[in-house]
Amino acid sequence: QVQLVESGGGLVEAGGSLRLSCAASGGTFSSARMGWFRRAPGKEREFVASIRWSDSKLVFGRDSMKGRFIISGEGTNNTVALQMNSLEPQDTAVYYCAATPRNPDNVWRYWGQGTQVTVSL
Repeated sequence: QVQLVESGGGLVEAGGSLRLSCAASGGTFSSARMGWFRRAPGKEREFVASIRWSDSKLVFGRDSMKGRFIISGEGTNNTVALQMNSLEPQDTAVYYCAATPRNPDNVWRYWGQGTQVTVSL
């Protein structure tokens, strides 16, 4: 059974940085994409960023994320990281790692348990 495990969340002051990491384990697993979502208190889950292994295509949920967040990873070992810079209080949320299978490659089938990111003023 595939498991995604996140690490790296925590408390940081506004303007600071955090790096989230995620690794997949369990069974025979090969993903087409891996990425990050987040859910802020009282809000719906939001797409943050993803990377597609076949062509290294990066997609970001918002333009503001593209300038502050860096997504990277390694498809061969199903790991993905999210470097978050210039963090703002509005970035406070639980961040989830997710992955798609090879086929279909547009279904976020696998999810981590989430890691809390809190940005204080």
